[in-house]
Amino acid sequence: MDMTRSLFAPLAANGLTSLKLQYDWRTGEHLMSAGREWEPNQSFSDYGEAFDVSSLRTRDGLALNTRQTLNLYADHGLAEYLNQILDLLRQGRHAGIEAYYHAGRDIRFMCHQHSRKLGLRNRRHAIFAGGIRRHTREEDEIDVVIDGLNLSRAMSFKNIAAGLDFGGSKTTVQMDELLLNDLESIGFLAFAVDRCRTFTGPDMNFPTAMSDIINKHYSPQFTGGPASPLGETGRPTAYGTFLALQEVLRLNEGNSALDGYSIVVIGLGAVGWTLAEMLHEAGGDLHIADLDVDRVERFTAKHPDGRVAPIAIDDALGFNGDILCPAAVGGLLDEETIAKLRYRYVFGPANNQLKATNQAEEERLARLLADRGIFFQTEWWHNTAGVMCGAEEYVNGTKASSGTLYRRIEETIPSRTRKNLLQARALGITPTENAYRTCLDTIYG
Repeated sequence: MDMTRSLFAPLAANGLTSLKLQYDWRTGEHLMSAGREWEPNQSFSDYGEAFDVSSLRTRDGLALNTRQTLNLYADHGLAEYLNQILDLLRQGRHAGIEAYYHAGRDIRFMCHQHSRKLGLRNRRHAIFAGGIRRHTREEDEIDVVIDGLNLSRAMSFKNIAAGLDFGGSKTTVQMDELLLNDLESIGFLAFAVDRCRTFTGPDMNFPTAMSDIINKHYSPQFTGGPASPLGETGRPTAYGTFLALQEVLRLNEGNSALDGYSIVVIGLGAVGWTLAEMLHEAGGDLHIADLDVDRVERFTAKHPDGRVAPIAIDDALGFNGDILCPAAVGGLLDEETIAKLRYRYVFGPANNQLKATNQAEEERLARLLADRGIFFQTEWWHNTAGVMCGAEEYVNGTKASSGTLYRRIEETIPSRTRKNLLQARALGITPTENAYRTCLDTIYG
């Protein structure tokens, strides 16, 4: 990544540590601040013992107001870049971005915050809920910001779909691969998450074991570690998606059975592998694709009954099948790929399946799918069991119950999927448009 085109470049050049960008959708006003809140030699491995999030950590603190922050970025030739990011906040009506910089480790932490409305009166520390994912420093920061903002908006909507009283956020971190014995980096991540008043769990490119280390040494705001009483979130996420798909088939086909359906699953990670097993057990004929060929071979060998076959990722979108289940990275569906699809259903757990940066574009692509006779419901309305799992652990700690979690999944996800589909039919709009309508009425109504 070109560090000169980064929100963190002025921070690094001026010995600053913190940046807040906020947007008020009611007034259309942007407010911001930048500051120095700790010394360059601050030891974050001591977080929670030597200091906490409320502690003053430098005699040379500095706080820049909105005008001064704008001037700071202008002085570094980044006024246009900053305005581009501020415009993204405006387009999505996001609450803002909270950023913290660890100069010694060159850790660039951003918490992308969509809506805090549901979390303001929940009587808990965390206002926001949303995962934390790692990006390399070589990735363009603007792409990381767009990814984080899209996912934070989806988290707001997932929390509504799941009936959870938290706002939506997503944390992105550009840094080296995290080593589990690097308590300096881990302590910094714990500190920054606590500052943002969010609870989170490891997402892409972070080891799940980081949660257990952070919970032991620093903060109770992380969920989904191997020592969690509920285990990792892949299985419940897959189960909720499976139940939602069955409900869709029950409504559209009159029967939820999957016998004889030709199904392509793209991605055999923690969620995709489990979902593929559920689809196979329910009678589906599977074609499976993953960048890791060994993983495909292991899954095929484990199910030698002739109803599982590998398929190349490049061939998956154009395959002539019944159901496409994206279960890996997003951004698969744009005008070009939608025109190639030969499925009746696109229904899976992958985040951001529609390649879009705003609601209007997502709704347009959803209508393109509907015009081609392909059923699609935005994934954030049904892949909500992961955040339900995290919330169960966050709220109840060691008393979190898998029985309570799975009952909630069974009671919530199919019924809300049914309600969304029936409302969409009655209004003559796509399920994606109706899910947006429901969420926007909740947040902004």
